[in-house]
Amino acid sequence: MERGPSTVRRPRIRELTGPAPAPAREDRRSGARARQGEALRDAAAVAGAELDALLNYEWRSRLTAAWLIGVDRRASYRERIGTLLLDSEVRFAGVGYCFALARLGTRADAELLVAYLDRYLARPELDYDQAAALGALLRLDAELGTAYADRIVAPDGPWDTWVGEQIGSDASSLAPERLRAWTDLRCDFADGWTRP
Repeated sequence: MERGPSTVRRPRIRELTGPAPAPAREDRRSGARARQGEALRDAAAVAGAELDALLNYEWRSRLTAAWLIGVDRRASYRERIGTLLLDSEVRFAGVGYCFALARLGTRADAELLVAYLDRYLARPELDYDQAAALGALLRLDAELGTAYADRIVAPDGPWDTWVGEQIGSDASSLAPERLRAWTDLRCDFADGWTRP
């Protein structure tokens, strides 16, 4: 199996982003538990230098690093994740950055998501990770008892304007409550295989 800059295996991306071939019915539960255990061990064991290296590669490595950071709730990466999200140098990695910020779960994380949305909702031609950012922000608002997203999702506000300009997108797939539900699903799933 190909190895990355460390003991973190590159194929981990398959487990984080999409379904694997379904094993036989009797093996599904034990196989899922084994993969969850491996991911948790990777998240806890990966060294900072390894995460730093992954965050410097292409989108798959960055997405993997962001998920590992989020799963293990490594708050020391907050600033780096925020900078990477705001810079949006590569497509697709932002979903992982938003997941990590949602898992870290503080006002500082919410403020990074607001900064991202303020920058990129004003640029409708850049369809990046606005949906993931809004879902993460809505989750944080619910957990923190804050209202950062209120002005963004207000009727005829920045979110409605941006969605209206997304040609070919199904507006129902961009409904704020649906985006929050997706973020909740990912974070709750990660909660199921992480330590408190």
